[in-house]
Amino acid sequence: MNIIEKIKNKIKPEKHLWDKFYPKDKRNIEVPNVSLYEFIYERNYNHLENIAINYFNHKMTYRELFAQIDLCAKAMRSQGIREGDVVSVCMANTPEAVISFYAISKIGAIANMIHPLSAEEEIKYSLQSTNSVMLVAINLTYKNIKNIIEDTKVYKTVIVSARDSMPKLMGIGYYLLEDRKVEMPKNSEKFIRWNTFLNKGYNYNSQVLVKTTKDQPAVILHSGGTTGTPKNILLSNGNINVVVGQAQVSLPDLDDTDVMLSILPLFHCFGLVETLHFPLGTGGCVVLVPKFDAARFDKLITKYKPTVIPGVPTLFEAMIKNKHMEDVDLSNVKYVVSGGDTLPEEKNLEVNKFLKQHNYKDNIVQGYGMTETSGGCVFATKGADQLGSSGIPLVGNDLKIIDIDTREELPPNKAGEILISGPSVMLGYLDNEQETNEVLEKDKKGKIWVHTGDMGYINEDGLLFFVQRIKRLIIVSGYNVFPSHIEEILNKHEAVLNSCVVGIPHPYKMQVPKAYIVLKESYKANHKIKKEIQEYCEKNLAKYMIPKEFVYRESLPKTMIGKVDYRKLEEE
Repeated sequence: MNIIEKIKNKIKPEKHLWDKFYPKDKRNIEVPNVSLYEFIYERNYNHLENIAINYFNHKMTYRELFAQIDLCAKAMRSQGIREGDVVSVCMANTPEAVISFYAISKIGAIANMIHPLSAEEEIKYSLQSTNSVMLVAINLTYKNIKNIIEDTKVYKTVIVSARDSMPKLMGIGYYLLEDRKVEMPKNSEKFIRWNTFLNKGYNYNSQVLVKTTKDQPAVILHSGGTTGTPKNILLSNGNINVVVGQAQVSLPDLDDTDVMLSILPLFHCFGLVETLHFPLGTGGCVVLVPKFDAARFDKLITKYKPTVIPGVPTLFEAMIKNKHMEDVDLSNVKYVVSGGDTLPEEKNLEVNKFLKQHNYKDNIVQGYGMTETSGGCVFATKGADQLGSSGIPLVGNDLKIIDIDTREELPPNKAGEILISGPSVMLGYLDNEQETNEVLEKDKKGKIWVHTGDMGYINEDGLLFFVQRIKRLIIVSGYNVFPSHIEEILNKHEAVLNSCVVGIPHPYKMQVPKAYIVLKESYKANHKIKKEIQEYCEKNLAKYMIPKEFVYRESLPKTMIGKVDYRKLEEE
């Protein structure tokens, strides 16, 4: 043993409050040094007949999936795509999106994931800022793409229909009801339809697999980051692959018999990593749902019998309100997981009550994360699932809370900014060194921390409690007011279904809260209810926290992934 090894052996691993929740033999995590494609192939080559994808009951085995990925990879290579190129995927949750995503990985290219309902200028910005050279897009986007594609470096656009992988009769019905109304291009130098494109792969006979490492970029996802401005977030193979191993420690009983309901969109980190790559990485089946219909949620459950149901809070709100869920049995479900936004305690209890009534054996569990950490980085694992908590860091991650002003680390139960470190932390913002340096910070030990822009605290057991986005902080006459706190109080009123609080300008207080409220169906926004809610706030909130204005609406605006869009309300 040399002197360096002796020194290393004397270094004790850092101790944390949450260490007691980890299995003793799984307190370290190894980052696989392979591409995303190689990762799922290595995990599944010995059970190729298992079902990988279920799309409207069109089932695809792992053998068939890998064959399609290989064919797509060859087609991409035949059209000039090479290692390091950026290929954009502007798709709903369809098999073609999955096939394209892993084909891009197989040839060593980088996938740029775009929301298919993006406006023309948003699509153009994404293609230009990432230097994309190929685009795989759902046909519904063609009307926007055709107007901007000449302003980008994209030389080939592959057009896909949602019916391309549907069972035959369903495909005919979809064409008659939807597809025949959609403008479609003819095959040309610029545009090519999916099946014609795939056929190009049959004539490409060269090797297509490119060996890439854990540190090489694999995916570009999009977020407002901590400042709210659009950013291209660059994630490596290792960033995403490691999450699978981390999640397996927190969800140890998931295996190749499990069925994941993939409702969350694949252009979103939660959808891509947790509801696609994770189940494929454990050999499970992914049920792809290209368009979520809350009214048909019961049919999804009874038809596909998922063992894992992930979603955002609004999805579970829809589940509770769906009258057809009354006789649905959830006894075979292993996990119901909420992410993407905070599930308020009141709603958490309501969901738990509903789940118990439908034979689910446990409570809904929450996680915490952001695109910059490849999705979930904190999870309420068994034992660390206290009500209102997001849980503990996934194994291999670290967590600390710092004072916003002094930047000093805070003790338990003191709220400050949440910082995360670990192998899933992004490479950075693409071509944006300044923003990257503002969000990623290296400490004296060389550890990289991501500033989340979120407020929270760690309790004496090491559990993380999310408080509020820092930028949503309302300062009223020098007092800090958290909108989420007011919302939590409002949502506990028996007449309130949902609420959102924003700050509005005030001539001398600088800002005051304004509340937007949606009432439950059995209540009307009459004088009596309005007065009751006003008096309720006066009773339950400090004077400076009471909203200056109350606005009653039928619904609140939502973001593309179903969160309440408080920014739109702020703009108003």
